[in-house]
Amino acid sequence: MFYQCPKCKKTWQYPLQKCPECFLKLERFESKNLKVIGISRVLIPSPMHPKVPYFVLLLEDENGNKFVQKFTPYRTGGSDAGAMKEYKIGDRFEIKASQNKNSVAIWRAKYDLYEAISRVISLLGGLKIDQNKKILILPTLVSVCHPHERENTHPEVLRELIKILIEKGAKAENIKVAGQSHSETPIEAMAKKSQILSVCSENKVEFLDLGKGIFKRIEKEGLVFEISEEIFKNDLIINLPILKLDSKLGVKGAMENLIRFWKKENFLGQKYLYGEEELILKLKEVFSSFAKASEDKPKILNLADGTIIQRSNRQAVILDLILASFNPLNLDRVFAEISMIPLPEYLKSVKISEIPISGREIGEVQWQLEKI
Repeated sequence: MFYQCPKCKKTWQYPLQKCPECFLKLERFESKNLKVIGISRVLIPSPMHPKVPYFVLLLEDENGNKFVQKFTPYRTGGSDAGAMKEYKIGDRFEIKASQNKNSVAIWRAKYDLYEAISRVISLLGGLKIDQNKKILILPTLVSVCHPHERENTHPEVLRELIKILIEKGAKAENIKVAGQSHSETPIEAMAKKSQILSVCSENKVEFLDLGKGIFKRIEKEGLVFEISEEIFKNDLIINLPILKLDSKLGVKGAMENLIRFWKKENFLGQKYLYGEEELILKLKEVFSSFAKASEDKPKILNLADGTIIQRSNRQAVILDLILASFNPLNLDRVFAEISMIPLPEYLKSVKISEIPISGREIGEVQWQLEKI
């Protein structure tokens, strides 16, 4: 993605608000045809790039714009896991979208969240959105904290997502942002302090407290689930968690955030009896049974904020990633692989070699987050 002044035609790789010479708003355009014009092979590991060898490719687009990108020669997921691929100068560089509903898309959020979110959505085959489509967004809201503390989904991620949805044809009045408190703290206090509420207000999007709504009773394998009816009232659900490392669960991500659709009293009672890890797996089965829309496509898109994440000691670390998948368990498994942590029990059955990866390879973005 590049940014160009419409008057002087000067180009930047990062989004300035205005051209510093013409004071005009820059136009965003995406590189379509990329060619490898330089290659550097790296053999020495570093804390942020522990796996070697890897390559740094110098790429040039159809307009002569140049940039560098890290590339690992070994594929980590999908049917060609373990296969080796190398580029030569003059080769065409392309990243293909996946039509597999179980794939996970990974992209670096370098300077522009809009670009990263747009890219992971397109890497999953895109979204068909029209002005009549009803959309529900579920960000992580668990604490009364400022955005920089990374307890909740960052408001900028929500802001850019809403912008993308509206550009694709959605109407603001058909978009809702929802949450539910599983503690004694009101969800409105969490939404206000985290600035999620202000993003809703500026975009004229309704904020909804799921705890005040109606819940549908579902029985599965001896367990009773009371799930918010908002899931059934909307055409598209976007699960928008912030990724975290946790001393108990290992990973708090897409699956853990879906618990917010579960009625507070019902969830806490079941948690006391069975534990959170077992309930997460049971909840996955429940969502799998009804989370499909027309055209046999899943209606729940999991879009994870991995820009700056919390380690298990609650210290924040820059990761600069956006992940997306229609399969929440696969997304959490890929995040665990990127973080290079011991697998929690609820992810041990998910084989990384069977997960198709699109966008950036796991090896390109992988580092030991707990040992920094």
